[in-house]
Amino acid sequence: MIFMTIGKPDSRLMIVSLLLLFLVCPAKGHAQSSISQAIIESRLNLSQVLDNLVEKNAERAEALQKYQGRRFYSLDYTGFPTSLHAEMVVDMIYDAPATKQFKIVSQSGPQWIIDKILKRLLEAELESMSEENRARVALNPSNYDFSGLEQQESADHCSYVVAVEPKIPSKLLYRGRIWVDSKDFAVCRIEAEPSKNPSFWIKKTDIQHTYLKIGDFWLPSENKSVSVIRGGGHAVLTIKYQNYEILSARGLKANETGSSSITLALPSHSN
Repeated sequence: MIFMTIGKPDSRLMIVSLLLLFLVCPAKGHAQSSISQAIIESRLNLSQVLDNLVEKNAERAEALQKYQGRRFYSLDYTGFPTSLHAEMVVDMIYDAPATKQFKIVSQSGPQWIIDKILKRLLEAELESMSEENRARVALNPSNYDFSGLEQQESADHCSYVVAVEPKIPSKLLYRGRIWVDSKDFAVCRIEAEPSKNPSFWIKKTDIQHTYLKIGDFWLPSENKSVSVIRGGGHAVLTIKYQNYEILSARGLKANETGSSSITLALPSHSN
């Protein structure tokens, strides 16, 4: 298991680190599970979509007891004074309600990037698992304003599109759009930017995050964040999630079953 302590970074590292600490928040690894129900033929209004989303989120959080997976972290920086690349492979085990254990399998690239940025992402994710922080970043009307409901044709049912805006600007929250599955009422896609710029030196950050349905659950599939740095240069952080195993899950209200263990491997991604 990995528990890191990181030294004080210089100003350039601090800029990148502040950015990347935010970038993992949309992908903090809380699972979303599927509820068996009839295909929704009539369009729901915004309030109904949100009510279902919040209700099902609570059921999913209670149902998933333990799972594990492997992550592939990749960071590319292009700009002054040179281009840099680093990678890290990490195994993760989640135990309900809010415990994660990380084991670094391999790493490559400049050691200062590994230590001060990629490992710091793991530390930040552990910190975000506290009850107080989980409440602050939850996708619900207490933290966000929702508007502009659209319904798009989609073969995979990822069809409801909602605009989100944090009630209070925060480096841990985002503004943009979410896509909600019309059958499971799970977030299946996010396109957003930080609601509060983590540093003056960062001009803009675009975040794309997708989820994949594994058995009865929706889990993170890929997170890609692109940041433009003032004075030139940009940084691209990619996190790919693979080899999921649902080790223990309780029955859901609309799909009552006992505890189960499911092993499902994601399709291999090119790194």
